[in-house]
Amino acid sequence: MQKDKELIPHLFRTEYSKITTVLARLFGFEHMEIAEDIVSDAFMIAAETWGQKGLPDNPVAWLYTVSKNKAKDYLRRNQLFSEKIVSVVQNNTPGSYEIEIDLSGKNINDSQLQMMFAICHPVISVEAQIGLSLRILCGFGIEEIADAFLTNKETINKRLFRAKEKLRDAKVKIELPGKEGISNRLSVVLTTLYLLFNEGYYSLSKNIILRKGLCVEAMRLTYLLTENELTNRPEVNALLSLMCFHSSRFEARTSRGGEPVLYEEQDTTLWDRELILRGQHYLNLASTGNNISKYHFEAAIAYWHTIKKDTSKKWDNVLQLYNQLLMIEYSPAAALNRTYAYAKVYGKEAAITEAEKLNLSPNYLYYCLLGYLYTSVDNNIALTNFETALKLAKTPTDKTQIKQYIRELNDQSS
Repeated sequence: MQKDKELIPHLFRTEYSKITTVLARLFGFEHMEIAEDIVSDAFMIAAETWGQKGLPDNPVAWLYTVSKNKAKDYLRRNQLFSEKIVSVVQNNTPGSYEIEIDLSGKNINDSQLQMMFAICHPVISVEAQIGLSLRILCGFGIEEIADAFLTNKETINKRLFRAKEKLRDAKVKIELPGKEGISNRLSVVLTTLYLLFNEGYYSLSKNIILRKGLCVEAMRLTYLLTENELTNRPEVNALLSLMCFHSSRFEARTSRGGEPVLYEEQDTTLWDRELILRGQHYLNLASTGNNISKYHFEAAIAYWHTIKKDTSKKWDNVLQLYNQLLMIEYSPAAALNRTYAYAKVYGKEAAITEAEKLNLSPNYLYYCLLGYLYTSVDNNIALTNFETALKLAKTPTDKTQIKQYIRELNDQSS
C-alpha cells in the first residue's frame, strides 16, 4: 500500500513533464496552462481511481491514455480553440476530429528538446528560464522550485507567470531552430543547463534529495542534446562531461550531518567510478573541431579533481587550465580557484601575492582564501581574514564552516 502511495509522486516527477511538453508543443505557449491542467487532471483521476480499484497493469500507459483522451475531449468541446490548431493535428477527413497525440519516446524527446530551446529564449531572464525548465521540462512542483531558489511559492508563481506572458507576447514558437538558429541559441541553452546543475550541486538548500534531483535533471536534458545530431556538438559533450565529473563526488562533499566536506578531506571511496568513466567518455567526444569552450576547460579541471593522488603534476595541469579558462571568460570564482591551485604549485607565500592582486572584497570566499593562505605563514593575519569572512558570510552553513577554521587556528596558537 505504501508503494502505491509513493508511485504517483514518482510518476508525476518522471511523466508529468513528458506529457505536458507534448501537449504544450501542440497547443503553443498561448495555451500552456491548458496543457498543464489536462495533465494535472489526469494525475488527480489516477489518485482517485487507483486508490479505489488498485493499480492498472501499466500505470504509465494508463496515464498516457487518460491524458490523450482528455486532450481530445477538450478540443472537441472548445470549437474556437480547435479551429486554430486542428489543421495541424486532425486527419484529412473534413469535419473529422480524430486527433493523433503522439506520446512515443521519440516524440517526447523531440518535444522536450524543442521546448528547451523555446524556454531558453533571451526574452526572459535566466532565473525564469531555470524556473520554467524545472516546472515544464523536469516536473518539479512550485514548492520544490521555491526551495531550490530559497524563496517562497508566491514569488515563483509570479516569476513563472510573467515568463510565460513574455514568451506569449514575443510569439515564441515551440520548435527546434534551424542549423544557424541552433548555433545562435545553443549557448543560452547550455548556460541554463549549467546553472540548473549548479543550483543543485552548490545549492544552499539542505534538501539533499532535491539537490540531487536538480543535478540529475540537468544531466538528463544535456544528454537529450547529445542524442540529436543537430545539437550533439563538442561544447555539449564537454558540459555533460563536467556534470559527470562533479556528480561523481556528490556523496563525498557533505558529512552525515549535511555539513560541507573540503576537497582535501573527502573520502575518495565515496567517489562514483562509473560517473568518472562516463565523464572521460564525453570529454573524449568533446575533443573534436576547432572551437573550445569554457566547458572544455572546466571539464578538464574537474577531471583532474577525480585523480586521487595529490601530485605536483596534477596541480600544475589544473593551474594551466585555470589560466586558459580565465583568458576566455573571467569569473571571481575561477580566479579564486586558480589562486588555490597556484598555492599548490608554488607555495602559499607566492600565492598570497597573487591573491592580493585580485582584491575581491567584499567576497567572503576571498577572505577565506586569504585565511587559508596565511595559515602557518602568519596566523594573526589568517585569523583577521577568517573573522572578516565570518562577518560577510550570509548562510548558517558558511558561518559554521568559517567558525571551524577559526577554532582550528586558535588551537594551533594555544
